[in-house]
Amino acid sequence: MKNKVFSVTQINTYIKRMFQSDYALRRISIKGQVSNCKYHSSGHIYFSLKDEGSQISCVMFANARYDGLKFELEDGQEVVVDGNISVYERGGSYQLYAQEIRLNGIGELYVAYEMLKQKLYEEGLFDHEKKKPIPKNPKKIGVVTARTGAAIHDIISTAKRRNPYVQLILYPAKVQGDGASDTIVAGIKVLDQYGVDIIIVGRGGGSIEDLWAFNEEKVARAIYEVQTPIISGTGHEVDTTIADYAADLRAATPTAACELAVPDIREVMEGITNREYTLRTLLKQVVRRYQMKLQQYQITIANFDPRFQLQEQKMHLAELEEQIHAVMKNKMTDYQHKLELYTKELHGLSPTAKLINGFGYIEGSNGEPVTSVKKVMEGDQISLTISDGTIITKAEQIKRMDEIKES
Repeated sequence: MKNKVFSVTQINTYIKRMFQSDYALRRISIKGQVSNCKYHSSGHIYFSLKDEGSQISCVMFANARYDGLKFELEDGQEVVVDGNISVYERGGSYQLYAQEIRLNGIGELYVAYEMLKQKLYEEGLFDHEKKKPIPKNPKKIGVVTARTGAAIHDIISTAKRRNPYVQLILYPAKVQGDGASDTIVAGIKVLDQYGVDIIIVGRGGGSIEDLWAFNEEKVARAIYEVQTPIISGTGHEVDTTIADYAADLRAATPTAACELAVPDIREVMEGITNREYTLRTLLKQVVRRYQMKLQQYQITIANFDPRFQLQEQKMHLAELEEQIHAVMKNKMTDYQHKLELYTKELHGLSPTAKLINGFGYIEGSNGEPVTSVKKVMEGDQISLTISDGTIITKAEQIKRMDEIKES
């Protein structure tokens, strides 16, 4: 029995549906080095991402560039590309359709960050020998952070849980944007003069731009110069600021900073722990069931998603644009060649072109061409034009052709 025979289109369509039904490929981030980068006249960008072992073709359509690309994409850049992987049916190839491209290397803020860190390190602001010890049983703890936000709420709840008898004194500071570093410095100095035992400085997580107030030199110097020990708890576990290096103790988060500052005087009840574990387990099971249903719905929706059809049409349009440009270029070359031929032919037919080899033409005193000796009388002034000028003369003697033959 022979196997069923499929067309190329059927196979490519089948493979494309497999890609679309794969949840991981519908929203994926890939890092690599840019190569073969080409900006098309339509606004689309075609490029490849490569690493040591492989490469993948990529395209970013013009409508995605406005929000998804904030720099000039060039060969050799290390980038992270967010998008989806699908099959271009007409070409029978798969590629990454980019929605956002980010530099994976060190940006301008990171450069400034590294330069300041190196400068302060060389000055000794980060020396462990100069770090002030953290009191084991503080009574008053100062907090420099925003009045509202997750950081202060986490610190308050953590302090109450660990030791409700420790007094928290908040200096509400601006922790992001213009002037934020000034309020942080002011808060550190005020609480140092107030006489607290420990100062916690920090905020919740964010981008390097959001955390930049804690990367400014004035904040690092204020932390270093005050007499009160300071615990820095800025951002998430992966975030590290200049303030973290300058502080006497660094915590991964504001909550962790509070846990380091406030001694735990209560043990967690075993029953609460067991109930928390049971609740978490049940919640995970419920969430997992809904996640599985959600994935099934997403796969179903993906098969009817007009974005993929639009994506296919865009690739086809881009291909047609390339073909049109090629045809127009060939036509233009052909017309230019014909124009050159016509120019040469016209030049050969030009009366002036015949004057080069000793020929000329005659005009009478009235400016009309002399086409017969009958139009000239003896003594008439005539003009003889040759290749490099005109000769003005008079007809001294006129002979007809028959007279010349007889003589």
